[in-house]
Amino acid sequence: MMTGAKKKRSAVWRKIQAVRLEDIKLWCMRRLPILTWVPVYNWKENLIPDTVSGMMLAIQQVTQGLAFAVLSSVHPVFGLYGSFFPVIIYAIFGMGHHVATGTFALTSLISANAVERLVPSVSINFTTNNNSGPLGLSEFEMQRIGVAAAVSFLGGIIQVVMFMLQLGSATFLLTEPVISAMTTGAATHVVTSQVKYLLGMKMPYISGPLGFFHIYAYIFENIRSVQLEALLLSLLSIVVLVLVKELNEKFQRNIKVVLPIDLVLIIATSVACYYADMEYVYGLEVVGHIPEGLPSPKTPPMNILPEVVTEAFGVALVGYVASLALAKASAKKLKYTVDDNQVACLISCALILVVIYAIGPMLYWLPMCVLASIIVVGLKGMLMQFRDLKKYWNMDKIDWSIWISTYVFTICFAANVGLLYGVVCTIVIVIFRFPRAKTLNLKNVKEVEYKYKPEDNCESLKQVKIISVNNPLVFLNAKKFHADLIKIIQKDSTSSQACEDVNKCEQNTLLCSFPNGNCHGESLQPCHSERRVLILDCSGLNFFDYTGVSVLLQIYMDCKNRHIDVLLAHCKASLVKAMQYGGNLESENPVFFESISSAIDAIRIHRNYNKFSEQSEV
Repeated sequence: MMTGAKKKRSAVWRKIQAVRLEDIKLWCMRRLPILTWVPVYNWKENLIPDTVSGMMLAIQQVTQGLAFAVLSSVHPVFGLYGSFFPVIIYAIFGMGHHVATGTFALTSLISANAVERLVPSVSINFTTNNNSGPLGLSEFEMQRIGVAAAVSFLGGIIQVVMFMLQLGSATFLLTEPVISAMTTGAATHVVTSQVKYLLGMKMPYISGPLGFFHIYAYIFENIRSVQLEALLLSLLSIVVLVLVKELNEKFQRNIKVVLPIDLVLIIATSVACYYADMEYVYGLEVVGHIPEGLPSPKTPPMNILPEVVTEAFGVALVGYVASLALAKASAKKLKYTVDDNQVACLISCALILVVIYAIGPMLYWLPMCVLASIIVVGLKGMLMQFRDLKKYWNMDKIDWSIWISTYVFTICFAANVGLLYGVVCTIVIVIFRFPRAKTLNLKNVKEVEYKYKPEDNCESLKQVKIISVNNPLVFLNAKKFHADLIKIIQKDSTSSQACEDVNKCEQNTLLCSFPNGNCHGESLQPCHSERRVLILDCSGLNFFDYTGVSVLLQIYMDCKNRHIDVLLAHCKASLVKAMQYGGNLESENPVFFESISSAIDAIRIHRNYNKFSEQSEV
């Protein structure tokens, strides 16, 4: 007996271990998508296309990495590092098929606020310190990247906390007009930040509220300091970029590999600047020294984390929203949900590593005006979102006004402020419009999926009203729900009262005629005065709160006092439990039904029983 018991216990223990191992495996597969797609990767079919995609991605990452590092007020080489390490991490944890992580214009602009505030370029203490640090960079440059790293580090912690609190479900507040307006306004900020490079002007860093307008005011005040050579090279670069990219997009179905115009332009202008010595002859600003190799890992300065909380929140929120918008747009366009293929990201990583170790020093002669032109043209898609205004105007004037006001707030203040305003504005609009939305819909019995038998007395169901609840029942619309339902009941009561008056008249006529032996009232068809019934179809009541349940209970009691039976169909178990707990629903007959048809059947059976009882008594 003991041996059998031990065998049973060991078998149960093995099953428990198997279940635990299976759960751990499933958890790892969900959290590490690379474990899912690597075993089933089709090397024969996907390697060549992924290699081409990786090369194009690397070209874009290199150009944007350099440009957005400058936008962040740090050395350009850190843009290459920012295009390398995040891509590896995303290839392991990421699921978006067409989302490539790396440097980003909006977050770079927010990060620059902290860098310029804590390590300003006009500070004598930092600019005079030219001691060489890691990779041959000055102490001033290392302090600047320390601030930027602190912003990114704290922003990452905030996003992890958001994940742990499951705040991703709150993205329903990030409506399409809000995201479109915020990204368009941020793109306008980025273009504005590059104007000084496009014009070849020397100007101080300007930020803060209304900084957008102060920048253009400074430019117009110092318009004579515009460098003609930089302006002409910028215009030429923009024209070439736009023209070639439009041709690539037009003939993309006829060509297998598009022309990497960004890379071609970088190489051509760097070579031209080197041989023409434009840095000294024309005074063109160039990228400068790009260190070789990767730096050793180093933690950001923890002592400045409290000073960059505002920017960290901006980076976490704006970065998440922008990535989510891009992922949703790609998934909607190409009809997919998760990715099964991240090899292109890893190939891009390998090519960027080659640039860091071998090609980076050759970018010394790249003109900053060309780099700024690449940034501006790369933001074309975001800037073209101005065309959405016509769509919003024709569909919903309120969404149009939200777009305009969110854009204005974004350019007047910052991207995170504009986003916060858009969310608050959306909530206010919902609170204002929700209580005024139609909450009820009056149905006819014939509209319900209920099949009458020929012998059924359909006349007895004329006193049955079916009302469909269309919206959630919460404190925002509970008052209107109650008012709308009372109107329907009062309107029905008026017609029923007229019917009862006719019945009384008919009854009096019949009573008066019986003594004379004549039945003058036999030909009359009196209205049926059955007890009225109100059926609430709760299939559209997705959620509710305490106020909503209280209103339902109040309606039930009010109708009971008016001699109206209230039946609820398609109720969720939570609603049934809440109403039973919150009020006195004692009744001889059931109140909750699985469907409207079952409620009607119950009414018919009950009335037939009552008629049979009355006839038996007579």
